[in-house]
Amino acid sequence: MDDNHKAGFVNIVGNPNVGKSTLMNALVGERISIITSKAQTTRHRIMGIVNGEDFQIVYSDTPGVLKPHYRLQESMLEYSESALTDADILLYVTDVIDSFDKNADFLEQIKNHPAKTILVINKIDLTDQETLTGLVEQWQKILPNAEIIPVSAIEKFNVEALFKRIKELLPVSPPFFEKDALTDKPARFFVTEIIREKILLNYEKEVPYSVEVVVERFAEDQKMIRINATIYVERESQKAIIIGHRGNSLKKVGMEARKDIEDFFEKKVYLELFVKVEKDWRNKDRMLKNFGYQL
Repeated sequence: MDDNHKAGFVNIVGNPNVGKSTLMNALVGERISIITSKAQTTRHRIMGIVNGEDFQIVYSDTPGVLKPHYRLQESMLEYSESALTDADILLYVTDVIDSFDKNADFLEQIKNHPAKTILVINKIDLTDQETLTGLVEQWQKILPNAEIIPVSAIEKFNVEALFKRIKELLPVSPPFFEKDALTDKPARFFVTEIIREKILLNYEKEVPYSVEVVVERFAEDQKMIRINATIYVERESQKAIIIGHRGNSLKKVGMEARKDIEDFFEKKVYLELFVKVEKDWRNKDRMLKNFGYQL
């Protein structure tokens, strides 16, 4: 391995809905994190790995920082805070409408963090130059040690400049993962995330937040992947909503998810979905552990 090889952990943190997942996908060049306009879309810490001949960048997308109201959210906050412990570079993502005083405790941790910090102001396509200049000045006072790079992740504006700067700041190090690795997560994880994304997009109010998805079967041969997945909800009434009249809502989710899973794996997919009730699973340690959350 080249003595000048660079590698490091670049951890993406910030408040909900500022575009962390969109930014990570733009930086990685792959759709690793699910994206919807709803807050709390990301529940886990998801790694996306970018390899070049002389570098490896290990990006981490984390749940938006929030005050936890139940055990699931406590676990989500732990993922966000764990991202502070092993970062070589911190990307603190904000946007043009995010408030400065939201989660001041977390901002204080960022301010005192020894890692190099880049403050990314996202969604600049939604503002003008004068407002953006004012935002930059305010953020310079709040995080004086951070470099500030404005971007529009959705328009991919200035993302290349951000990528170049990250590469410059990487420490000299051998790679942490195989050079052909794209993520640390197994195939099943992406199936559950795609199904969960379709539920977030197709249902209203509390229902999507009461849902967890488990892949019970993932059988792959040369021509096809056969998948059985269970959608867990907290109440019988939610089960009825997920299934819908004559099963139409569940069919729609299944069709949309199957199409995206086929695109992701570049292979035909047979997908079967089931719905089960597990009362109050978001507050049960046993269930959260079964679903793969850190507690």
